[in-house]
Amino acid sequence: MTVTVVPTLPTLPTLPASSRPDPLGVLGVPGEINLDYAASAPCARAAADAVAELLPWYASVHRGAGALSRRCTLAYERARQTVADFLGARPDDHVIFTRNTTDAVNLLARALPAGTTVVTFAGEHHANLLPWPRGSVRLPVPASPAEAVRALDAALTELRRGSAGTGVQAGQARVGAGTRPGLPVLVAVTGASNVTGECWPVAELARVAHRHDARILVDAAQLAPHVPVDLAALDVDYLALSGHKLYAPFGAGVLVGRADWLDAAPPYLVGGGATSHVGAATHEVRWADGPARHEAGTPNLLGAVALAAVCAALTEADRDELHAREQALLTRLRSGIAALPHVVELRTFGPDAPRVGIVSFVVAGRDSAEVAAHLADAHRIGVRDGLFCAHPLARRLLAEAAARSGRRDLPPTALRASLGLGTAPADVDALLTALATLP
Repeated sequence: MTVTVVPTLPTLPTLPASSRPDPLGVLGVPGEINLDYAASAPCARAAADAVAELLPWYASVHRGAGALSRRCTLAYERARQTVADFLGARPDDHVIFTRNTTDAVNLLARALPAGTTVVTFAGEHHANLLPWPRGSVRLPVPASPAEAVRALDAALTELRRGSAGTGVQAGQARVGAGTRPGLPVLVAVTGASNVTGECWPVAELARVAHRHDARILVDAAQLAPHVPVDLAALDVDYLALSGHKLYAPFGAGVLVGRADWLDAAPPYLVGGGATSHVGAATHEVRWADGPARHEAGTPNLLGAVALAAVCAALTEADRDELHAREQALLTRLRSGIAALPHVVELRTFGPDAPRVGIVSFVVAGRDSAEVAAHLADAHRIGVRDGLFCAHPLARRLLAEAAARSGRRDLPPTALRASLGLGTAPADVDALLTALATLP
């Protein structure tokens, strides 16, 4: 990983450990019940404190000789290394700071070698569905994790044969149509669904991809806030995530992964910082290698530092304990929903599939937007309503929920409750009570 070397500067005084607040405590408004973590998680104390500590020193990054600028450059590059360590990045991986997951996926889409075929599933968030080039292969939503693995294996086998194939759809074209053997292939898949919270078999999909000489990108926006993610252990080539879903709402995300495609591609943005030389002629430019190539302009120092602070705090925390606590809350929520005869949960896989703290559901005979407004106005509970920027998947799951429940009065959009570090059992109970007593 490319890191700028800067001199070490004295650190600011810190509080004794015994007097520091919990770094993973989240900020919030008393009386407001936030069950919308999957959209944007609240700010962790670690992120807020890191930003407050650095603000007096705020100055340019990579562009100044003064003490403030040197300190900020050091903080920015240390943040890059902290994020790399948190995600288990390999030594030669690039860690590129972006705005969010959508920005990171679009960056990789722009960096793909010519002729790359991208294979996705129809269950993806729009951020991992829309940026890919024409001719990308979109596989149907699988009914189980094992089916996802089998479907990918079959699709990649067909792609590598370069045949017209068996009718798996690539937009309106079949797998293999227009694909020549030997050209690059990228598999792009979510780590955990933003609609259902169900976890996808990332390691197994990576093994299949690599067996067929394809690379794999994981959208970890919903996975990383809930469970540890290790690129090297999963053998994933690229990973994208958002700070605002990881308790660091300061406008930063990351793309982490193999350097060769990123160093060979034109810069995602052009401008200051992305160049090693600009000559007098109009197009006399040599682009930088490493993360700087795709980080033109003044970087988001505070976003990077906030994200790194949360990564460091999570690294120090007992992730098993946090996961067990969340799973207990999730079981409480799903069991309570199952006991309400007029509420139907959405799911892609079976009811016992591993999942993170996200539950989508519908209230029979009730408009989802109206229910969400009632929860907010009458109970001060915040949930999400709509199709969750995953329209193909959400619509399919709504149809499946209607067939499974035998209800013909389900609305065309859904509600989503999502849990996180600041969620308490009383918050879950308040939602269940509100749903049970809807007027």
